[in-house]
Amino acid sequence: MTTRSPEDNTFSPYTVLTRADWAGLRGATPLLLSSDELEDLRGLNEQVSLAEVEEIYLPLARLLHLYVAATVNLHQARQLFLGNPAAKVPYVIGIAGSVAVGKSTTARILQALLRRGPGNPKVDLVTTDGFLYPNHILEQRGLLRRKGFPESYDRRRLVRFVADVKSGRAEVAAPVYSHLAYDILSGELQTVTQPEIVIIEGLNVLQGGGRLPKGIPGVFVSDFFDFSIYVDATEDNLRQWYVERFLRLRATAFRDRASYFHSYAALSIAEATDTAREIWEEINGLNLRENILPTRERAHLILEKGENHLVQQVRLRKL
Repeated sequence: MTTRSPEDNTFSPYTVLTRADWAGLRGATPLLLSSDELEDLRGLNEQVSLAEVEEIYLPLARLLHLYVAATVNLHQARQLFLGNPAAKVPYVIGIAGSVAVGKSTTARILQALLRRGPGNPKVDLVTTDGFLYPNHILEQRGLLRRKGFPESYDRRRLVRFVADVKSGRAEVAAPVYSHLAYDILSGELQTVTQPEIVIIEGLNVLQGGGRLPKGIPGVFVSDFFDFSIYVDATEDNLRQWYVERFLRLRATAFRDRASYFHSYAALSIAEATDTAREIWEEINGLNLRENILPTRERAHLILEKGENHLVQQVRLRKL
């Protein structure tokens, strides 16, 4: 008999499961990921072990495989009713969360596990970073210090991309972003060619509703999601993780002369810590509070992390 978190109650839209309860839902799903492969998937300063994969990500992969299979059956039933077979459309998963919460690592691990699932489906991962406006446009609009905020994205192009993918188009291209250059790579594209599953990862992918600036379509990326995940943590933890990551980047990637942030490599540890905290307060923390966190309750599933980076609780939306 399983136990439920005290937060779970009849009137909540979510079923709340402790880490132990969630781990028990793995079933017979095998672990087909090696420690070396996990190392390649792990993000900077992200602490993910094979035990975390077994207890958190394998149950999630099992759930998603069940959902994908049910959606395929529903699609086939609809087409049988209409008597008009249509192109196969992918199952689209959205992953949202703050800077430094580890959503990119979550997306990569999930992609790897889903690819190893029944039938070895083709699974593509696309990040919304590629749909940021190029730096020269952000500078023209006074938005460079608001990169990552909703208005810094070419939302029309992003919505068109996801709509084309979801409609079953044979080939759809997305722009590519470089974290080293801190900009869009001109002329480089990522091509998505009819995968069974597409993962869309980004800060603000769960946004929906509300008023939009003139010229922006009243449709949101989240309108095309079959399933959505929010990776959650307290702001205190997120701020600390961001500072720790910044310090590691100062000693690694920032030392590359091609890095947009190369000048930060010369900062002392104290100076770098102060700079990271300032960036958090003025940009990342503000974006979290104003735009990202308010979308959390729109997710089908919320992974709640503790200060040790481990998922402590899972909330699954009731059907």
